[in-house]
Amino acid sequence: MTATPITDTVSTKLQRIAELAREDKQRAFLSLAQHIDIELLHEAFRSTRKDGATGVDGQTAAEYEQRLEENLQSLLNRFKSGAYKAPPVRRVHIPKGDGKQTRPIGIPTFEDKVLQRAVTMVLEAVYEQDFLDCSYGFRPRRSAHQALWALWQGLMEMGGGWVLELDIKSYFDTISFSHLRDFLNQRVRDGVLRRTVDKWLKAGVLEDGNVFHPDSGTPQGGVVSPLLANIYLHEVLDVWFEGAVKPRLRGRAFMVRYADDAVLVFSNESDARRVMDVLPKRFGKYGLTLHPTKTRLLLFRPQGEKSDRSGGPESFDFLGFRHRWGRSRHGKWMVQRKTAADRFGRTRRRLAQWIRANRHAKVAWQHRKLTRALQGHYDYYGVSGNLDALRRMQYEVTREWRKWLMRRGQRARLHWERFKLLLARYPLPAPSIRPDGGWRLAANPST
Repeated sequence: MTATPITDTVSTKLQRIAELAREDKQRAFLSLAQHIDIELLHEAFRSTRKDGATGVDGQTAAEYEQRLEENLQSLLNRFKSGAYKAPPVRRVHIPKGDGKQTRPIGIPTFEDKVLQRAVTMVLEAVYEQDFLDCSYGFRPRRSAHQALWALWQGLMEMGGGWVLELDIKSYFDTISFSHLRDFLNQRVRDGVLRRTVDKWLKAGVLEDGNVFHPDSGTPQGGVVSPLLANIYLHEVLDVWFEGAVKPRLRGRAFMVRYADDAVLVFSNESDARRVMDVLPKRFGKYGLTLHPTKTRLLLFRPQGEKSDRSGGPESFDFLGFRHRWGRSRHGKWMVQRKTAADRFGRTRRRLAQWIRANRHAKVAWQHRKLTRALQGHYDYYGVSGNLDALRRMQYEVTREWRKWLMRRGQRARLHWERFKLLLARYPLPAPSIRPDGGWRLAANPST
């Protein structure tokens, strides 16, 4: 999804591609690269983040912008002629939520991000006509909140059922190049565009002065990577489940997928177990592996523990929320969502580490940053029934802030009475609940 509104000319071009793709679902596009011109590159530049870390060339967005017209024209010429060379992605390691481990992230060059954004805009116009309603991740006008709403609504309409949680091991790193190319061949056969995508797949990763060339996976940190990953699972999972699996089931079923996180819900136990048995073979055919312990099946019904014949817990996590059945204030059974324990702990540790690292900064500046962080947390986790978890987060952050303000030097202890005076001047935002109505889509999940 682009960060800024696109111009009328670019919008018209993309709409025309979308119309052609929508009118003929079997059409393979042979000349998409012609739509990538200087105006679309300008749009891609405007939509690309300017504050990110630099890639292997060390060039910042500001430096690139100083000679923008010249740089974009050069980029366009190299792209059209096939002379564009995809630079390696710079790999760095950042701390995980627990602070004890790190995870690798890839940082492309700024120019590479601009071209990837342009290609993504064109490919998106095609594939948005193909993607199914069950898919929500990294798509225009779709969000994690809408995926959560679709799951909640489907569970409530079905009255619960057998929930199959999918966990794919190292999904983005194990996508098969050959299968991805086969999937792209169904819709995109433009030589210029496809050769550019291949260059990104083969560009390699720079780490500790050495360049490595993975033989699978999408470009690390690339703007085009989420779309390629969606195309892959669209074919491997979405189309297969809707077209081959559901017509053979005895009961009702639906799926909600956000990127590589997916939940499948069945009304019939035998249906769920049959799909559970065949999934490893289906994924293995395309080079993917399901996590043996994190992929699980559980009975998720209002009756609670007594009816849980699956032997597993009666709750499950999806997109940072723990889902469980509970009673409403009126005594009715409903699916309740709370902040998942691991997500709560991860956020608390991250903010505690930030407060400690910045404890000597000006209090007003700390306050602005913490306010923004807490408000972002509330915006995501502020669902009906989750107010207690939001209040607990506010309390933990407040306590941590006081703790490290007390250690700013050889000053008098910041007792709670003094700290309350500071909070009166710099109040941290109070938790708030976001209306569920803002999450709804016009289309309901398939059931």
